[in-house]
Amino acid sequence: MDLSFQLYSARDFTPWEDVIKTIAGLGYSHVEGFGGVYEDPAAFRALLDANGLTMPSGHFFPVGNFETEIDKTLATAKALGMQRVFCPAPEDDYRNGVGAEAWVQLAKRLEEAAKRVQDAGLRFGWHNHHWEFMPLADGTIPMQLILDNAPSIEWEMDVAWVVRGGGDPLAWIAANADRITTAHVKDIAPAGMCEDEDGWADVGHGTMDWPALIAALRKAGCDLFVAEHDKPSDARRFAERSIASFKTY
Repeated sequence: MDLSFQLYSARDFTPWEDVIKTIAGLGYSHVEGFGGVYEDPAAFRALLDANGLTMPSGHFFPVGNFETEIDKTLATAKALGMQRVFCPAPEDDYRNGVGAEAWVQLAKRLEEAAKRVQDAGLRFGWHNHHWEFMPLADGTIPMQLILDNAPSIEWEMDVAWVVRGGGDPLAWIAANADRITTAHVKDIAPAGMCEDEDGWADVGHGTMDWPALIAALRKAGCDLFVAEHDKPSDARRFAERSIASFKTY
C-alpha cells in the first residue's frame, strides 16, 4: 500500500480543505484520521472523495471510545471508510509509573475492545508511544504485557517512539512479525537539532535507518505505512520531503 499521512501532523495548519488538497497534490493516496477530523464524518468523507484520498485507518482516544462510546466510534469509522482502527495511547495514569497489574488490566480492556470492533467487521489494534518500552520496577516491559494479554489485537508500531523508549525496533519487529500490520514512519533529529519541533525530523532527514526498518517491516507483513511528525514547523515541508524519501525505500 502507498504511504498514508497522519492528519494529526497537520492539525496546526488548517483549514482542512487546504490540508487535504495539499496532501493529495503531493502524491499521497491515503490519510489516517484522529479525533480532530471526526466532528462531521460524512462531510470529511466527501472532502476526501473530492480529492481522491481514502482513510483506511484511524485513531480513537481514549480506550473508552471502544467501551461506552463504541457505537459512535464504529459509526464514525465506517462513515469515513476505515478498515482498521487503533487506540493511540494509554490514559494519563499509565504515563506516570503504574505497575504491571495496571498494564495487564489495560491489555484486557483492549482484548474486549478488539472483540467489539471485530464483531462489527473492522480490525483493531494498539499504537505505541515510549511509555510502553520503559521498564517497570521489576524489569517488565509494558508493551510485552499488552501483547501477551491482548492476543487478538494488532500492533501499529510507531517505530521512532520505540527508539525513544529505549527499545530496539528491529528486535521487536523480528519477535512480533505476526502482530505488526501497520507502522508509523517518523524520524528523530540528531541531538541538539530541530528542538523547536520536539526533536523530530522529516522522514529520511534524521537518524533512523529507514531502509533497513522498512525492509524488516515489509518482511514481517506490514502493509500500511503512515508518515507522522508530532510537531512540524511546516506541515507541507514535512509531507513533501517524507513521501520523497519513502519512495526510495
